[in-house]
Amino acid sequence: MDLAVGEIISGKVTGITKFGAFVSLPEGKTGLVHISEVDQSYVSNIRDHLTEGQEVKVKIIAIDETGRVNLSIKKAQPRANTERRPAGRSSAAANGSSAPRSNGGKKYQRPSSGGSYVPRQPAKDVPVSFEDKLKHFMQDSESRMADIRHNRDKKTGARRRK
Repeated sequence: MDLAVGEIISGKVTGITKFGAFVSLPEGKTGLVHISEVDQSYVSNIRDHLTEGQEVKVKIIAIDETGRVNLSIKKAQPRANTERRPAGRSSAAANGSSAPRSNGGKKYQRPSSGGSYVPRQPAKDVPVSFEDKLKHFMQDSESRMADIRHNRDKKTGARRRK
């Protein structure tokens, strides 16, 4: 039986490292499950999810020219119906199909009253990940610091040299 990309097979965890786990496959081959391919959620310590000798179902995601096999445990598991999509994307857009938009291909529509540009607001009930919150905080913080520096330099008449 040759191994093929996309195939789901059973294997046994033979070794665990800080970056992933080695899984013994049929025909005496071994593949690597990278730590990012272990679970749908963030994995900080792989030993919390896997142990040596554990039987796992894995999906073959790549086989390179040297014969190394890249595996995924999370892609071998059935998808939950609660998958998160970025706010504002339709299911057709999330699936990659390019259905024409009803507003002429524009992301935003002007109000018919001729008012100013109003971007669509994200849904309030969509959970925001920690990474999104941190990114927003960092952008907001940098913007505020730039304003403070600008106002300080205006008051003192100083110019920053580069």
